[in-house]
Amino acid sequence: MATRAEKTQGNSIPDLSQAATPPITMKAVRLHAFGGPEVLRYEEAPKPEIKAGEVLVRVHAVGINPPDWYLRDGYKSLPPEWRPSVTMPLILGTDVSGVVEAVAPDVQGFTVGEEVFGMVRFPSLEESRAYAEYVAAPATDLAHKPAGISHVQAAGAPMSGLTVWQYLIELGHAEVNPFQPEPHRPVPLGGKRVLVNGAAGGVGHLAVQVAKWQGAYVIAVASGRQEALLRELGTDEFIDYTKTPAEEVVQEVDLVLDTLGGPSTGRFLRTLKRGGALFPVFLGFADAEEAAQRGITVSMTQVRSNGSQLAELGRLLAAGTVRVVIDSTFPLAQARQAHERAAHGHIQGKIVLTVV
Repeated sequence: MATRAEKTQGNSIPDLSQAATPPITMKAVRLHAFGGPEVLRYEEAPKPEIKAGEVLVRVHAVGINPPDWYLRDGYKSLPPEWRPSVTMPLILGTDVSGVVEAVAPDVQGFTVGEEVFGMVRFPSLEESRAYAEYVAAPATDLAHKPAGISHVQAAGAPMSGLTVWQYLIELGHAEVNPFQPEPHRPVPLGGKRVLVNGAAGGVGHLAVQVAKWQGAYVIAVASGRQEALLRELGTDEFIDYTKTPAEEVVQEVDLVLDTLGGPSTGRFLRTLKRGGALFPVFLGFADAEEAAQRGITVSMTQVRSNGSQLAELGRLLAAGTVRVVIDSTFPLAQARQAHERAAHGHIQGKIVLTVV
């Protein structure tokens, strides 16, 4: 007669003590293939764990930016040799505002429960992973969220604000410039005539305010329906590009910040005085010979994460000297709709995803 032990040998009871612990997950927007907004998938993803030097942030809001859709569509706007390889699935996004959930033992300056904002790990888009309920960020990429502004406003600030800061105020790093052999050098703005093209967009509307803060006379170029906003933000002179090309009516400008860039950015050379500067934010400038003949400096750079610079911008946000204009908000689950909104153009300020 078989014993009880013998009867159970062929149908043994699993040792639950050896069972694998299920992974801790969160909701995130992930990319499994390149394409249009329809490829964005709101789904479960592993919750990040922090490493040395990092802070875990419980995300309340996420700012969306052009690099998000450049990556989503497979970097079609970049030359083939510039397109980085990526591993799928990946979580999009860089700009967050939220609350500190955990801090690595070696991190100082941040404690659990504090509100923070930042641009995470840019320009390493594959590692930023901001379209999510939680993000692990290097402490050096973060700053304390300014008092008196919402998480939505704070999430709209990092990439656009740091782009303005590094183009106009201080570069803030010594990394090799991927766009030109020499480092980008901001120029003093006090008392200068500064033209901002694309002035109502994410970068543009902040550039108008920062240039005014620095004492510049600001000429804003945008569509007519955005004039009221830009006047409110401090614009001295407004040009409706749908009626009049700026290069036909503006002369003797000291600096042009072209937030749209591209192949047409060379048209602004004729608006600049000799010794002036043209700063395109996006690739495409191809008129180097004309610029040299006119004695104009053309320079650009790639924005990089910088918590200390963001803290300086945060002081301006807290004081109300600079404010983030919000075009629209969408729940994280509606990231597809947010990208569709971005594709329609004529955006005033920033589009933000809300998480909490």
